[in-house]
Amino acid sequence: MKYYIERISSVAAAVILLQTLFFKFTGAPESVYIFNELGIEPYGRIGTGIVELIVAGLLLFKRTSLFGSILGLGVISGAILSHLFVLGIEVQNDGGLLFGLAILVFILLTINLTLQQEKLVDLIRLVRN
Repeated sequence: MKYYIERISSVAAAVILLQTLFFKFTGAPESVYIFNELGIEPYGRIGTGIVELIVAGLLLFKRTSLFGSILGLGVISGAILSHLFVLGIEVQNDGGLLFGLAILVFILLTINLTLQQEKLVDLIRLVRN
């Protein structure tokens, strides 16, 4: 059961991240607005898109999903903090959808990381030595 929950949380987070890439890479007005507000348009938009693509790729494979979760939590934490301190919960009358998706991805990645805590402990030991 643990295996299936880990896989579902990984794939669900990857799908959400992949879905947003279309908007980032095509320069959709909503995406451009967000990164203009953050003061990092266009390089931040494209750079974030590339990192999210890497995260999604890592999440799709069991062997690399731990690394995807770690990197993904960093990226999505930045998105959540941007909403809380710069953009606001609701961006361009989206009803808080983008913020809600960021929270959902954060929860999915946290579940994924928690279910792989043995691998995480092994990784920390490896880095320490």
